[in-house]
Amino acid sequence: MNIEKAITEKQGTIVDVRSPAEFFGGNVTGSVNIPLQELNERMDELKSLKQPLILCCASGNRSGMATQILTQAGIECGNGGSWLDVQYYAKQA
Repeated sequence: MNIEKAITEKQGTIVDVRSPAEFFGGNVTGSVNIPLQELNERMDELKSLKQPLILCCASGNRSGMATQILTQAGIECGNGGSWLDVQYYAKQA
C-alpha cells in the first residue's frame, strides 16, 4: 500500500493509536483515536471504519505494532508512522 497516496487521496481512515492525552495535545484533523491497548476490545469498531486504515502514533512504533495486530485480524491497514508525518500528507490533499 502506498501510504502517502492513501492519505492524500483520502482513501481510508486515519487511526491514531496514542493515548487520549497525547491525542488531545495535537492530532490529524479527522483522525480517530483508538489507543493501542484498546485495539482488541474495539475490533468491531475498527472493522466498521472505511479501509484502508492509516495508523499513526508519536514515532511509528505503536502504529507498527497496531499494523501487525490489525493485519492478523484481516483489516487492510498500513503504518503511517508519526502523526506529524501523516498530518503533513493530509494537508497536501
